[in-house]
Amino acid sequence: MTRRSQSPADLPSAGLPPGADAITRRGFLTRTAALALAAPFATTACATPGTEVTIRLAAGEKGGFYHAFAQLLARTAATTGLRIEPLTTAGSLDNLALLARGDADTALILADSLEDNPDPPQAIGRVYENYLQLAVATDSPLHTVADLRGTRINLGSAGSGATRTGEKLLRAADLDPTQLTITHLPLQEAATALTTGTLDALLWAGGVPTPALTTPALRLLDLGTLTTPMRNRFGYLYDPVLIPAGTYPASPASPAIHTIGVANLLVATPTLPDDTATALTDVLLRHADSLVPTEAAGTQFLDARSLIGTGSIPLHPGAAHAYRTNHG
Repeated sequence: MTRRSQSPADLPSAGLPPGADAITRRGFLTRTAALALAAPFATTACATPGTEVTIRLAAGEKGGFYHAFAQLLARTAATTGLRIEPLTTAGSLDNLALLARGDADTALILADSLEDNPDPPQAIGRVYENYLQLAVATDSPLHTVADLRGTRINLGSAGSGATRTGEKLLRAADLDPTQLTITHLPLQEAATALTTGTLDALLWAGGVPTPALTTPALRLLDLGTLTTPMRNRFGYLYDPVLIPAGTYPASPASPAIHTIGVANLLVATPTLPDDTATALTDVLLRHADSLVPTEAAGTQFLDARSLIGTGSIPLHPGAAHAYRTNHG
């Protein structure tokens, strides 16, 4: 449930849904401005004068996409009178647990983290795409996922969505997780362990470039050939995406890398009041250009057309109201 306190006063084209085209930042801004003129703000964040609604948002670990996005969302929402309190967490699985316990009102999650969830949340919208990034030392003899057999790999911190997605990735490459030594360190610790030689590889799901991986000592493995096996074995949630050449400064060169994208969803507990969910959704719709973290600059843009693409996860009634108001 939300808490009330007294107040003192672009998806990359490769990852877009079928039939959607990539748009420019300028084009999106033009449409966003038109929407703002055509449809006045439907609700306010404040239910009564003198109070403000606080939305607890389970985000992710510092240095990652979720944490950066949550901070931007909180700052932007504050200009509309909506207070968002980002919570630092381990990631998707941790976030879902917080929602289930009532310790968070909203959460950022990987779409494939919802399997077998007994109490599924409702969606506010699809926000961006996480890129699977499998990093090794620049001079490592590892070049494919199949080469990982018998190595030491970090599959995301405990409680992150990458732990579940990583196990699927290994199976798609015909590797059994028992054939590797798997750890679950936070990103910064894992990156340090990789550069010092106490890890052979790390898997990260996030935006690009991820600062912790931006070092000539590391390079990424191409995962493009595993997109189809992932989709065939585990469903449609896995998209082919491209990390552009030069994104990471690996030596001697940083070629374009094909990898796998998984949609990020902003979800909410069904108990989130409808007017609060509407106000939160309006922030996404009207301030998209302010919600592009550095970790996603140049590769992804929040697109109003893709926000409603939440797959089998139903929209929160308040979010659905916002989309109907803005788009008919």
